[in-house]
Amino acid sequence: MTEETTPKPVAEKAEESMPKQAFENPEKSTPKTVAEEPKKTTKKPVEKKPDVIFVGNKPPMSYVMAVMTALSSGAINEITLKARGRAITTAVDVAEITSNRFMKDLKVTAVGIGTEEMPAREGDNRSRNVSIIEIKLAKK
Repeated sequence: MTEETTPKPVAEKAEESMPKQAFENPEKSTPKTVAEEPKKTTKKPVEKKPDVIFVGNKPPMSYVMAVMTALSSGAINEITLKARGRAITTAVDVAEITSNRFMKDLKVTAVGIGTEEMPAREGDNRSRNVSIIEIKLAKK
């Protein structure tokens, strides 16, 4: 004849599978495995030059403040404003406002113009050309 055993609760099964010492103090008996540290690859962050300000859709006074902040730090004496497309007018305004109203010792040293070829938009089949401008401002 076979003996019938009643199923044990889950907690009792856990007790049986653990050694008695581990059950009394589980922190001491759990083997601590030292996980291998993943190899650290140091990625160089993209260096953002503080002497270049890209002009976009913000109001001109935002860029004027950026120019004044960069030049007042004393680390640099020359700053470049870069813009393309419709932002070119804003870049010219920023250069004029900064040099005529706020920093009288700031002069426009160089102006460069050009064209960039932009990839085609979705639905278009050919690339498009966009005008660009670079305005260099320097302290006397």
